[in-house]
Amino acid sequence: MSYRKHHPQELAAAKAGMSERSARRVERDAVLPSQEPRRYWRSRPDPFAEVWETEVVPLLKNAPQLMAITILRKLQEDHLEGFPDGVVRTLQRRIRQWRALEGPPKEVFFPQEHAPGDRGLSDFTDMGDLNVTITGAGFAHRLYHFVFAFSRWEYAEVVDSGESFEALSKGLQNALWQAGGAPHEHRTDSLSAAFKNLKDEEDFTARYTALLDHYGMAGTRNNRGQSHENGSVESSHRYLKEAVDQALLLRGHRDFDARASYETFVREAVMRRNRRNAAAFRIEREQLLDLPLRRTTDFVEEEARVTRCGTFTVRGILYSAPSRLIGHRLKVRLYSDRLDCYLSGALVLTLARGVRSPINGRGRMIDYRHFIEALKRKPQAFKGLVFRDALFPREAYRRTWEQLAEKLTQRQACQTIVGLLELAAKDGIEAVLAQRLDALLVAGELPNLKLLREEFAPCHPELPQVAVKIPAASSYDALLLGEAVPA
Repeated sequence: MSYRKHHPQELAAAKAGMSERSARRVERDAVLPSQEPRRYWRSRPDPFAEVWETEVVPLLKNAPQLMAITILRKLQEDHLEGFPDGVVRTLQRRIRQWRALEGPPKEVFFPQEHAPGDRGLSDFTDMGDLNVTITGAGFAHRLYHFVFAFSRWEYAEVVDSGESFEALSKGLQNALWQAGGAPHEHRTDSLSAAFKNLKDEEDFTARYTALLDHYGMAGTRNNRGQSHENGSVESSHRYLKEAVDQALLLRGHRDFDARASYETFVREAVMRRNRRNAAAFRIEREQLLDLPLRRTTDFVEEEARVTRCGTFTVRGILYSAPSRLIGHRLKVRLYSDRLDCYLSGALVLTLARGVRSPINGRGRMIDYRHFIEALKRKPQAFKGLVFRDALFPREAYRRTWEQLAEKLTQRQACQTIVGLLELAAKDGIEAVLAQRLDALLVAGELPNLKLLREEFAPCHPELPQVAVKIPAASSYDALLLGEAVPA
């Protein structure tokens, strides 16, 4: 206590960074608290001595995962006095000691050593908590994530259609071709896209087996519910999401003008992470299996008939189609992110792939542009349309319809909303018009269709008037004779 030689005790304690009471104890005992021998004896009576063996231990044996606070609440209910909240720390220490001496065995984690080129891992991770938007609309999506266990080299791809086999096949093949080789073993968790999940053995689906055979990889998976066994990719999920989130913070906002822009943004974030693992990846690259001459298919084929409602169903999801295709049977190729529809071998329609509802396993992917002309002829059909809510391209249109339906007659409301959808579809101003409708809703006004058409009407530039003076025919004779032509 060198400060004590020149200062009073209160000031000396403050300079030493301790309380005055602690300073007096240190000055008296000449030993710091951290240097005191550890105390193993009890300084006060055990408040749980009477109930430990008779009540607490039976509860722990019956349910070893019970928390101390739960047991304390039980004791407080059974004994009106004697167990205040302040003794919870004592109970926690006693339970911890009991579990160490008599509790059930804990799971042991075995650290693994990975050889170069030995294992690659695939998984999907949800990105909804990043709140990314595309032109102002929320973008619910996840990432397909592939990682080499040895080098930590990784690949990520934006997926908005669920954890389908098509998403797994496309993402995995893109990763392998970008890496320039395939690992000897490919590991996933119990994805339904790869496993039937009917038994504990490696019950691969036929499509997943064909995919593995095409690249010469052996397939494995972790035990169900044990995500830590896929730890090389599970731990990378968090770090990749943090990297994307930090990049979004640096960017200043989370809105992108198109999905392609966001995909480029994610790809650049992954590339920055891979630069740190470049040396290890060069070692791993030498041990990877050679790629086959070509990729295998990353789609499945279905057939669907376009009904008289202008819709067709594929895997429980309702899609819309142009009315000219009504009555025709389409050959549909399902990719991870889209549907390509063929009629007599010709590609006639490409649609974004829909996502099933977690509630009923169904979904709707309706393009309002497919119904504009028909609704113009029958506008009042809009009110009771089964898939009416799926027609709204943005939230602003749905809210506008609610106000129109409340304040106008059915005929006027239907005509106005159909006119707004036509304006959004034909003039390519869907996003701008949505912003205008939001402003009108905030102001408490209803949209005036005529004024909006004039406001967003395409501009026709005025062409300059060019006067062409035709020269006299005799001037051509002067050119032949080499004479000067009069201006």
